[in-house]
Amino acid sequence: MKKTPFNHIHHALSAKMHEFAGYDMPIEYSGIIDEHNTVVNGVGVFDVSHMGEFWIKGPKAFDLVQKITSNDVAVVPVGKVQYTCFPNDKGGIVDDLLVYHYELEKYMLVVNAANLEKDWNWCVKNNTEGAELENASDNMAQLAVQGPLALKTLQKLTDIDLTQVPYYTFVTGKIAGVDQVIISNTGYTGCGGFELYFYPEYAEKIWKAIFEAGAEFGIKPIGLGARDTLRLEAGFPLYGNELSDTTSPLQAGLGWITKFTEGNNFISRPILEAEKAKGISPQLIGFEMVSKGIARHGYEIVNQTGEVIGEVTSGTMSPYSKKAIGFGYVKVDYATLGTPIFIRIREKNIEAVVVKPPFRR
Repeated sequence: MKKTPFNHIHHALSAKMHEFAGYDMPIEYSGIIDEHNTVVNGVGVFDVSHMGEFWIKGPKAFDLVQKITSNDVAVVPVGKVQYTCFPNDKGGIVDDLLVYHYELEKYMLVVNAANLEKDWNWCVKNNTEGAELENASDNMAQLAVQGPLALKTLQKLTDIDLTQVPYYTFVTGKIAGVDQVIISNTGYTGCGGFELYFYPEYAEKIWKAIFEAGAEFGIKPIGLGARDTLRLEAGFPLYGNELSDTTSPLQAGLGWITKFTEGNNFISRPILEAEKAKGISPQLIGFEMVSKGIARHGYEIVNQTGEVIGEVTSGTMSPYSKKAIGFGYVKVDYATLGTPIFIRIREKNIEAVVVKPPFRR
């Protein structure tokens, strides 16, 4: 398995380790619920160095990014970040990603670890514009410092006024004496915080400095288990669960990142425009369990007569609300808020109700 620059630290902290996207990754340290609540109420640190980072550079960089992503990159000035996806040639999703407008003719694309090779090949295959591509994934470390006390923690380590770095913007500067760190007000928890990108040789120095700065706030390392419960409570989709090669961004509720603006002729635009005009089904919904039971990925969703109307894509017990929550795809007739649905759990149909994410407000 591949290892991030923090791997030895995770083992030293007795993290529960497991393979994820080809990497030896920490799943939990003190326990998923404890780690989850640490991020919701304070500050926690995720090693997300397994994520992929691609640079797209040169005079044709904009043209390529605009073609391969569904959102409108034309509205993103330098210093801003945009959430988007790669539509495939059938209207499905290759991956969801972040686009950083780093310089006038330079973009950084941050992609999911599990899709890194597939995403890179997709970018290369579609680079008929002749933009300059660089896969920087092995030369970049990343930490996500998340939670309401993340700003106070990181502010101790930089002269940059982090209160002047709004949501979905970034700056490049010095953290803990290390220069050229990308400091991004983004994250996958719904709890606020920053993501830091830097060269791997500074990994241990930055990790140590962050934990010293956050000690007074009860800072803890957080594993991928709590990352998943946090993103689900926040209403964020996960590739491989809510998003896939066969689900469209419109079905997944991502119409807001699918821009049919003039000049935005991204891959599969005609297919997605036709889908929107025809009507979108199935649709992704959020739900809460009414009766006792926890929905899991792959469970059938049925109606009151027991007819199968869809499938669960994610489910957990929310540490925040103490309710069982989840995502799933259902026939459009059952996607209206307040609609009763049933999750088939061990041969029993357990009642749930369609609700609007996020599940933690």
